[in-house]
Amino acid sequence: MPAASKKPFSFPPSVKARNIKTSGATIHVRAGGTGPAVTLLHGFGDTGDMWAPAARALVDRHTVVVPDLRGMGLSSQPKGGYDKKTQAQDVAQVLDRLKIGSTALVTHDIGNMVGYAFAVQFPERVSRWVVIDAPLPGIGPWDDQLRNPKVWHFNFRGPDVERLVKGRERIYLDRFWNELSADPKKIDEAIRRHYARLYARPGAMHCAFEQFAAFKQDAEDNQAFAAKGKLIMPILALGADHSYKTLMADIMRFVATDVTAGVITDSGHWVMEEQPRQTTAAIVDFIAK
Repeated sequence: MPAASKKPFSFPPSVKARNIKTSGATIHVRAGGTGPAVTLLHGFGDTGDMWAPAARALVDRHTVVVPDLRGMGLSSQPKGGYDKKTQAQDVAQVLDRLKIGSTALVTHDIGNMVGYAFAVQFPERVSRWVVIDAPLPGIGPWDDQLRNPKVWHFNFRGPDVERLVKGRERIYLDRFWNELSADPKKIDEAIRRHYARLYARPGAMHCAFEQFAAFKQDAEDNQAFAAKGKLIMPILALGADHSYKTLMADIMRFVATDVTAGVITDSGHWVMEEQPRQTTAAIVDFIAK
């Protein structure tokens, strides 16, 4: 697939960046193309830039929408609203401003959590969903995930965490890219420098920590959502073979009825950096069905 051979953050010329105000934030969005919409949501350690290879593959047949989540990337940094229920409202309002009703979802990491909150609040707006390699707070084996030493950062909070990380953002982020990947060399120096610069912007790490601090509220919200019934849109649950594997599908079956399992091979958690061609192909194939 030629899309992956270009620079990792090179979006197609038809995809333009703009800032869209929602009720609680200003969201930086890349949007363009024609056809049925696909909305791609990133997670921690990335921004919407991670989706550039997928956008290049989708844009000829789809309207591509790629936001930075509130407080992350080039979006604004409000004091609150980092629970995923509120961030789903950001996504809804962005789509409203773009005059998009229904969309396919593609999500990764914290994007999965925002994606679930969006899909469960606006099920009529989600045609299908590709959910990639991260659990949902409060759902299924969530408590087991909290005991996993690899996710110690879920509870890395307190009065000194920002002071400890300030000026050392690259060191902090390297830990995730190195330990949660199958081959750290796949996340090259250009990628690391790009994201480290974004996360070193004033206030950026504070907002990133707030994403994790909201997990307790997210768990409560998700359990209330799940009690009302399961999602019925088709879902492709992708796990990396060095990470969540088919556990992603097991997790999603707690909240959805039509779940297909998939595994990205030779990859850790950072599938778009480690295996962009394979991951993009899986996304494109599922969206096209």
